[in-house]
Amino acid sequence: MNAINESWVSASGTDVLRLITAGSVDDGKSTLIGRLLYDSKGVFADQLASIARSKYKRTQASEIDLALLTDGLEAEREQGITIDVAYRYFATPLRKFIVADAPGHEQYTRNMVTGASTAQVVIILIDASRAADGQLLPQTKRHSALAQLLGLQHVIVAVNKMDLVGWDGQVFERIGKAYADLAQTLGIPSFHVVPISALKGDNVVDVSGNTPWYDGPPLLSLLETLPVAAADTSVSSRFFVQWVIRHGGSQREDFRGYAGQLSGGALKVGDEIKVLPSGLTARVARLLRGADDLSFAAGGDSVTLVLDRDIDVSRGDLVVPADAQLRVVREFDAELCWLDQQALNPARQYWLKQGTRLTHARIKAVHTRRDMHALQHVQAGDILNMNDIGHATLVSRDLLALDSYAGNAATGAFILIDAATHQTAAAGMVR
Repeated sequence: MNAINESWVSASGTDVLRLITAGSVDDGKSTLIGRLLYDSKGVFADQLASIARSKYKRTQASEIDLALLTDGLEAEREQGITIDVAYRYFATPLRKFIVADAPGHEQYTRNMVTGASTAQVVIILIDASRAADGQLLPQTKRHSALAQLLGLQHVIVAVNKMDLVGWDGQVFERIGKAYADLAQTLGIPSFHVVPISALKGDNVVDVSGNTPWYDGPPLLSLLETLPVAAADTSVSSRFFVQWVIRHGGSQREDFRGYAGQLSGGALKVGDEIKVLPSGLTARVARLLRGADDLSFAAGGDSVTLVLDRDIDVSRGDLVVPADAQLRVVREFDAELCWLDQQALNPARQYWLKQGTRLTHARIKAVHTRRDMHALQHVQAGDILNMNDIGHATLVSRDLLALDSYAGNAATGAFILIDAATHQTAAAGMVR
């Protein structure tokens, strides 16, 4: 995120909701985001003029092809698909939004994982004309499983293209029932269902007269009123050391600080901490933001930590409260979402990156993988192909301090990098 967008997010007045659209190919994800931008007055006149003249326009007559507002790559416009995650920003008087448009193609599922990793809300789009019989497409199931796996706070099911089924309320009910069955199978506790037409604008910003059988709010009103969990200062804090700052080393009172971003919880001057994996303890002598002293830091703050005594602390070490209970292990189980085109090979060597910590790891065994068609776990045979989700046991070269992903994503998540190709091979979540 660049400096302009950082200032936009941090400006006072309204909170920020991060959301991602997901679903199968041609369900209308890019068009929906374009509609939200257009109807919320988040598009400049020259942008509208540009897409109106585009040779890749797919709408009829004078209709605006709103999908072109997010599909910016030449290949995306040429093929009429989304390939890479596109981020857009818009605001209403009640809330600011950062919205990510995820690709629908199965081969780009890894891009959806990237976008969803920082989102709070997922909008699962379903094409009513393709699911009128209540049969959900495999990619709808896959994206929903990933949303559950990543622990997104809210799931919204947008039943799109209702105009193509004559605004038939029974079709909407069948799709809603099919998704309720899917949610129960996946363990999604609750979700909202909204009938829309992203192309025409029905129930996106304003209530549509075509859905008298629907008594819920339009999509934007729902997004404006969803509760967003504030930073929980009661949870235990986690602080990965990103950079050791030294200056004045030849002086008697030299400076040694440890820079990083605090994840969750809070930290204040005088707190007793321990450094993992060594287990050494100390107290917080100073907290600095730039050159300014702080008495208190909350989750999300980027600060420099100064300790009351000199102990061995390096990049990648984890600073936690002295009474924090974490597992410090080399062998552990995790869910892996395989992202690399090259299938998992237990004989290959991988780098494991957790926060700022980097170490070698090997995959000892793959126990099961999720069958997205049957919605059940099946034997994996120690192989995961691209976009597979599997349960595995890993062994790392160095000790790792781990929480469960549900308890603290900062220390419960990691990525695997192929040591030979340097490709990101998998995203992992500790269970």
